[in-house]
Amino acid sequence: MNKTKIHTTKKLEKLVKKLISTEQNTDSGKLGKWNATVFYVDRKKCWLLTNGITKYNVILTDIKTADLINIETIFKESLYGQLVYDGIIMDFEKLDATIGQLEFLPTDSDRSTTGFQNQRLYELDWWKREFENLENMPIRDLTNRMNDAPIRIGKGYQVSAYTDSIKEMKKMLIE
Repeated sequence: MNKTKIHTTKKLEKLVKKLISTEQNTDSGKLGKWNATVFYVDRKKCWLLTNGITKYNVILTDIKTADLINIETIFKESLYGQLVYDGIIMDFEKLDATIGQLEFLPTDSDRSTTGFQNQRLYELDWWKREFENLENMPIRDLTNRMNDAPIRIGKGYQVSAYTDSIKEMKKMLIE
């Protein structure tokens, strides 16, 4: 069975202790590993999940302790909804099978992805001011803006090294 690893930041790890697995020897699956961090909008916990390979982002909003039982379903449905919004059309059952089971792990100290997430959260802070509260924030649109931003994957600074997260995720899932 496929497993998708999600490494949590220390801050998120404290909030989801029960979900954290100590088993480190499993493969990451087709989508590779993800990194998750927590941030707050109107004192509501939100998660930013970023794919380590494609830098594709998904935001889960207003996650309460009671939601942790269904976090796998919440993640898969949010990822599917974001993929559709970003123009990556695929069958939900295929995505579900590709993701498989989620495995939450302690931080992997991936400074590159952490820095990337911090930059995205900085941008989100600007947008939070614009929309004032969580209910007014068009989360799919804001996440689309993050995923559409130019990123550099690969070596060098040639134009060919630059892409965006949507193109990279599309390549990984469909092509």
